[in-house]
Amino acid sequence: MDLKQEINRRRTFAIISHPDAGKTTLTEKLLLYGGAIQTAGSVKGKATAKHAVSDWMELEKQRGISITSSVMQFEYDGYCINILDTPGHQDFSEDTYRTLMAADSVVMVIDAAKGIEPQTRKLFKVTAMRHIPIFTFINKLDRDARDPFELLDQLEKEFGIGTYPVNWPIGCGVDFKGVFDRDRRQIMTFNEFHRGQDRLQAIECDITDTEKLDELIGEYSRRDLVDQIELLDGASFDFDIDQVRCGKLTPVFFGSALTNFGVEPFLENFLKMTTAPLARNTTEGEVVPESENFSAFVFKIQANMNKAHRDRMTFMRICSGKFERDKEYYHVQGKKSLRLSQPQQLMADSRQIVNEAYAGDIIGVFDPGIFSIGDTVCEAKHKVEFEGIPTFAPEHFAVIEHKDSLKRKQFVKGVEQIAQEGAIQIFHEPNTGMERVIVGVVGVLQFEVLEHRLKNEYNVDVIRTNMPYQFIRWIKNEEIDVSKLNLTSDTKWVQDFKGNNLLIFTSEWNINWALDKNEGLILEDFSRN
Repeated sequence: MDLKQEINRRRTFAIISHPDAGKTTLTEKLLLYGGAIQTAGSVKGKATAKHAVSDWMELEKQRGISITSSVMQFEYDGYCINILDTPGHQDFSEDTYRTLMAADSVVMVIDAAKGIEPQTRKLFKVTAMRHIPIFTFINKLDRDARDPFELLDQLEKEFGIGTYPVNWPIGCGVDFKGVFDRDRRQIMTFNEFHRGQDRLQAIECDITDTEKLDELIGEYSRRDLVDQIELLDGASFDFDIDQVRCGKLTPVFFGSALTNFGVEPFLENFLKMTTAPLARNTTEGEVVPESENFSAFVFKIQANMNKAHRDRMTFMRICSGKFERDKEYYHVQGKKSLRLSQPQQLMADSRQIVNEAYAGDIIGVFDPGIFSIGDTVCEAKHKVEFEGIPTFAPEHFAVIEHKDSLKRKQFVKGVEQIAQEGAIQIFHEPNTGMERVIVGVVGVLQFEVLEHRLKNEYNVDVIRTNMPYQFIRWIKNEEIDVSKLNLTSDTKWVQDFKGNNLLIFTSEWNINWALDKNEGLILEDFSRN
């Protein structure tokens, strides 16, 4: 298979949702169909004692939520599929934002009873900014649900996107009979005991075949279905693959991930509709996937995925060409050549050494501390630099101190390594060392994750003291004497560990005070590429 064929069979997508909408459950059912796993874990540990395959961190297994994004690759029907399973909880949204930068399309999972929820709105906005294809899976039809027309209307009004229902639910909850495939004019009947053990067979049945429909779903459900399909066919958006691929029309699928109903038809349709790897922007223009020159960017760093090794893994999205193990490449930001001798493809925390990978693939490489998020790796003779990945301003701050002074080295190492992953930001007050670290996070649960990881991965107990600050700004003019600034008593001067000066504030009023009382002071938003 030549380079272009290998790249064209890649499909790389992220799955997003509000917590508890069923995102991780859907991910695992997709893995089941690809033969990547034999038994799905249950996110909440009810159906089986296993934990979700994509949740590898110990705290994820305890809390039953995804805390960090996971990468999984499997083969299905000639396609090579890379799934990026992202955290749903808003406190871990920065990890999701970065992961979305590595995806070519997005699957949005929505709880049929709850509709669009706050975190779904946030994630959709990030996705829409990149104009990438969005596919919607409305989940949990085996439970009581909202009217499907209401759900479509909500999607269209809140997101400003057209909807095209590929299938249509027949009832919900205890009255859920299955779905009707609008294009194939087929019925797929629901059996709550299916649980993905067998491949469901669709039954060909035209909407006008009253007798057969009555036999399959009953007269009452048939009447409702006929009326609804007639309304849809006359009033809904027409299917347009170009509109799908530029993110203006979302194909909508109804099903139940937990009972495995509608998952395989969704996967088959999705693979046909979504795109092969997309071109990526560099500082000097676009790089196309089919280019013979290898290039990739770092979108995630994770320390201690494997307790036995205590290593640091850097995740790269390959943007163009073919990656070859042990070949010499160039690290643009580090300005030096390197060999990646143990590249790996991953299934959550399971690893497999690979000799080659292609545009669209995600690979993990061991990192001795040389990479940062947003870095570019490419051919030395064909240097490119991909656009940076935004850093988001922390909104919560706390002082973290180690309890045992004999464990200072472990404390420093742990805080620095976790900070390099991008989930937390670390600062200190001028002229102080690493005894007291000021940690800034986007969501407060990140503090709990930090404490848990310092304890379990670095054997360090810490004391956390929350701080009242909510805003942070860079001091842009380096020549200014920060020690002489006129600031309110509840404004604090801090430095990052590169020596840059910043101010943290309890309110926007205090920001305006600092600007008004200090002529020439220039403050810059923290978020930057």
